[in-house]
Amino acid sequence: MSHFSQIKTKLRNLSSLQQALDDAGIRWEVGPKAVRGYQGKTETAEVVIEQANGYDLGFKRDEQTGDYQLVADLQYWQQPLSVDGFLNKVTQRYAYHTVLNESAGQGFQVSEQVDNKDGSIRLVLQRWGA
Repeated sequence: MSHFSQIKTKLRNLSSLQQALDDAGIRWEVGPKAVRGYQGKTETAEVVIEQANGYDLGFKRDEQTGDYQLVADLQYWQQPLSVDGFLNKVTQRYAYHTVLNESAGQGFQVSEQVDNKDGSIRLVLQRWGA
């Protein structure tokens, strides 16, 4: 029997999450919207990713923690990466955008960015004082 799984994350900023999905080339829709599951069951999520097989995945805000959990019927997972690979890719891009957004708010600018062969990103930020 199939059912929805809710996978905890540390993703809290909706804008950074949406930018991360854009960077990963993932088409998503803004919610609240129903995530479709087995036998017509649904969960409501703030970000929904439709799959060609008619079963969706999404990110749903946990009211207690404020984190966005990945919600999906994993039996019908139809992404090019595994669940872990998908979350790792999204989390890296999420961290990147969170750092850029937070540092810009404090007056920092990126002076150097190096995308390393191992997939890591090196950022050098600077802020000019008056």
